[in-house]
Amino acid sequence: MESPQGQALRCIVKMGGAAITHKDEFESINVEKLSTTCRQLSQSMNASCNTPINMDWSRGDGAPLVPEVLELQGNSICTERFIIIHGAGSFGHFQASKSSVHKGGLETAIGKAGFVATRISVTKLNQEIVRALASEGIPAVGISPFSAGWSTRSRALEQYEVSMLRKSLDCGLIPVLHGDAVFDSAQGCTILSGDVVLRKLAQDLKPLHTVFLTDVPGVFDRPPSDKDAILLEEIVVHIDGSWKITRPVILSAKTGVETVTAAHDTTGGMAAKIAEAAIIAVSGVDVYIVEVGTQHALEAFNCTSRHSLSKEWVGTIVRASS
Repeated sequence: MESPQGQALRCIVKMGGAAITHKDEFESINVEKLSTTCRQLSQSMNASCNTPINMDWSRGDGAPLVPEVLELQGNSICTERFIIIHGAGSFGHFQASKSSVHKGGLETAIGKAGFVATRISVTKLNQEIVRALASEGIPAVGISPFSAGWSTRSRALEQYEVSMLRKSLDCGLIPVLHGDAVFDSAQGCTILSGDVVLRKLAQDLKPLHTVFLTDVPGVFDRPPSDKDAILLEEIVVHIDGSWKITRPVILSAKTGVETVTAAHDTTGGMAAKIAEAAIIAVSGVDVYIVEVGTQHALEAFNCTSRHSLSKEWVGTIVRASS
């Protein structure tokens, strides 16, 4: 059964750059984590279908795997409505940082070169993620914010376009977006973070929930490398944007967390992710921040509400106050 037009958007998933790439190795995909995530998404989207159809018919290490038409007869492609967004990780950030694309300068030689180099890198990663999803039977299509007309002013989102996403979903396709280098009406160009893309789409399209995949089990009160770090199980956000840690109770009086951002990260690191998650939560969409490639990630994909998560689930819930 194909996805019917007008069906509710179930989930928007953000694959963090550090979750699916080796962030300290130039343009290096974490194949194990990406493959596991794609299998889990396929399980979640295609729970009621037959064996998924491999849709990556391009040439990889060998000859293209193009199935015979007869092999596809009697099969159906019935995916739940998801949108997938991914960060850049070790793709794009180094090029953007080297040329300061996030600060503008498109009129200069280094600015133009850095803009082009950044987009080559992030779209290269996007294609590999689309291929990994397609190989697991997910009808994924890459959509770049730059090509779709997204732009900023003074690094804040100014214009965006979702008609192509809506059309893709109505046709039973899964849009795959990413952080991108885009035009900026004040400074020429900048970097549009995948977290900002997620926030805007969550506000406009109102999925049942959103999932942030990270390389750690959730949000901690200090860098997870600190032996005394404590996982924040639930953060409640008030209408004015202020927030409070409700679980664990021992941290309920704390109103902030300590974060670290890599020197080459031009998108703000974990602090920016928490801020975007809070905005999403205020709009009425729960956010689950969970470790990539774990059963907790699969449970987050599958759940219908935060109340359906098991007691054993490990991650951080960011939600609006009741």
